Amino acid sequence: MTDPIADYLTRLRNAIKANHRVVEIPASNLKKEITKVLFDKGYILNYKFEDGTNYQGIIKIALKYNPETRESAITALQRISTPGLRQYAGTSSMPRVMNGLGVAILSTSKGVITDKEARSMNVGGEVLCYVY
Repeated sequence: MTDPIADYLTRLRNAIKANHRVVEIPASNLKKEITKVLFDKGYILNYKFEDGTNYQGIIKIALKYNPETRESAITALQRISTPGLRQYAGTSSMPRVMNGLGVAILSTSKGVITDKEARSMNVGGEVLCYVY
């Protein structure tokens, strides 16, 4: 696998389209940090890190749906920076997703954070994905 973050986002996208409640994803430190950001911003219901039989472990993510309309809290997940074409954003060129309604997840020197937090800390970094 050449792009584990794209695989992570694709597994989430597929689980949402199939209306699954829980999705299991192979773990890595970057994926764990992205999962924490998604939970903090209210896009997923809950998550659990399990150290299983394989050496890397598993992330179990409980997806969040509206109880009345059965629509997911996540409308779209879009991978921005790829291994072949890295996308970096400085403090002056920080992206705004859906005019502030969505979030851009960045990998910075301060850790994996959202675009709003990066603006307040005045740091730039690699734009991993957009979530809205």
